[in-house]
Amino acid sequence: MTETTGLLIPEYSSTESYYNTWESRIGYWVFLGGTRHFGYYKPGTLWPFPLTPALRRMEDHLHESLDLPPGANVLDAGCGVGHVALHLAQKGLHVQAIDITPNHAMWAQQEIERRGMQDTVHAQWGDYHSLDFADGVFDGVYTMETLVHSSDPSKAVSEIYRVLKPGGHVVFHEYDHIDVTKPPPGCPPSLVEAVARINTRSGMPGNQAFDRGVLHRIMEEQGFVDVAERDLSDNMRPLMRLFYVVAYLPYLLICLLGLQQWFVNTEGGVQGYRALKRGYWRYMVFTARKPAARKEGDEGDGPRQRRGG
Repeated sequence: MTETTGLLIPEYSSTESYYNTWESRIGYWVFLGGTRHFGYYKPGTLWPFPLTPALRRMEDHLHESLDLPPGANVLDAGCGVGHVALHLAQKGLHVQAIDITPNHAMWAQQEIERRGMQDTVHAQWGDYHSLDFADGVFDGVYTMETLVHSSDPSKAVSEIYRVLKPGGHVVFHEYDHIDVTKPPPGCPPSLVEAVARINTRSGMPGNQAFDRGVLHRIMEEQGFVDVAERDLSDNMRPLMRLFYVVAYLPYLLICLLGLQQWFVNTEGGVQGYRALKRGYWRYMVFTARKPAARKEGDEGDGPRQRRGG
């Protein structure tokens, strides 16, 4: 396992600090059992419970989007405490999981060992801006709401492209939003300010950068083909609505006392749902593949000129 002591890079200090706050630790464990992503529901669902099956359904959606056979080698680029990696390993994939937060990587590996799944999944510290893997070693790479923490999304996507085998698949479960520098008529300035504050306090510079179309464009610029996107906002709305209901009254008190910067998840629950309801913020799935290597005389697709990264 990669040594984690002293390796936390400065760009991620706010991300690690966010996940280490008591609000995050308690909130993620109480509501999501430690999982760090949204659940998947049928559109129109009002009652969000039970939560665990919905979380697993989102992971099933990811597995289906990867469209890889059992035994395929995949990279989880931001594994949290390992729930997604473990679920996909149970479905037959071989998963190498990394996380920038040392405690997450440690806890994920401990859970892997507790379940006796070391042969199919492994977790270690890692940074998706500078992956410690050779070129072309993975059949698939995925993120589950983790590129939002990237300080340089183009660099991260470039590294993911590098470690994929030709023909390999990539799936990004991420967020995007309207251009906050040009909010539409009727968009409250307080909402724009709150979103910026949430991105800063939760270490999400990538989310701040992901105007609609930005991640799609980055993927194409780095060489991916067949880039497609799907809006799952209606599928995760029930859980976002639950967060809003639970956070609303505490948020009023927090605003009264001017303590928003100390309760980023509470503010995120309220303002995030407001942005989702207005259509300003979306939950998106991006899929693509790395072009297959050309054979001599083959007119098929091949890696295009790559820019950036």
